[in-house]
Amino acid sequence: MHFRSPKSVNKSVPIWTSLSRKGFGYAILFPALFVILGLNLYPTVSGILTSFTNKSLIDPSHSAYVGFDNYLKILKDPVFQIALVHSLELTSLAVLLQVILGLVMATLLIQNVPGIHFFRSVAMITWVLPIIASVVMFRFLTLPSYGLINIVLRDIGLERLGRNWFGDETYAFLLVLIMHLWRNVPFYAVAFLAAMQAIPTDLYEAARIDGAGDWRQFWFITLPNLRYIILVMVVLHVTFTFNNFDFVYLSTGGGPVNATEVLPTYIYKQAWNGYVLGYASAGGVLMLVILVVLVLACNSLTRGLAEE
Repeated sequence: MHFRSPKSVNKSVPIWTSLSRKGFGYAILFPALFVILGLNLYPTVSGILTSFTNKSLIDPSHSAYVGFDNYLKILKDPVFQIALVHSLELTSLAVLLQVILGLVMATLLIQNVPGIHFFRSVAMITWVLPIIASVVMFRFLTLPSYGLINIVLRDIGLERLGRNWFGDETYAFLLVLIMHLWRNVPFYAVAFLAAMQAIPTDLYEAARIDGAGDWRQFWFITLPNLRYIILVMVVLHVTFTFNNFDFVYLSTGGGPVNATEVLPTYIYKQAWNGYVLGYASAGGVLMLVILVVLVLACNSLTRGLAEE
């Protein structure tokens, strides 16, 4: 004969008790939710309304409704088109390379070799550095006369290859991309490393018994178990990279000759250099729409891959 322990007896909770607990939880969340919505919703709605006016920072008290004129003008602006292409190129290349290099770095960091704990500890240094520090370092390395890169090229007899790297239309965009990789690849690696360490070792042991090599183990065990973290990282960094203003503005300001112009710097210049706040708001709204489409597309694509 079996007796049920008193602790195992299910006690029904009155419905009003459950509702009161939920109400208490909502009451705690409401102040923070109110602040978050206020800080995000109000500027967004205000920007959308401003985009339909000719409001200017020269005389912000006077503005008139202009309909979709700002949108039609900005879509025809060749500099806006250049900035849009650069933003899409930078986002796609940076996120793709960050995923690939992050996987490579995480695979190296998970190896059990002497000194690996030290490298794991310092892996995040580039990510925690302020962006301005990273930009100053890259600017110092690429100085035309006293930069380390040009000095090394001169010392090995390749002085003709030296140049003003950030002032060169060919290399400025590449350097901006490299700065994104320099900062974010370690963050990807640490996230992937944590996910790799959570994979049961029994799977690898069974695969080795079946004769699977390292590459097949990575492809059929490691990568499928990383799909969800890859999904999260891709969606987050599509948003971060597409919105990033610091790297471009602090290093090149969008130059030379619009070679590194991206949407955040373009919109900033329209608002604070050109004083056309309504026009700049239209650019911000277009940027928001494009970003939502990008995130939904990435989310759909990566989710489909994760469910395979």
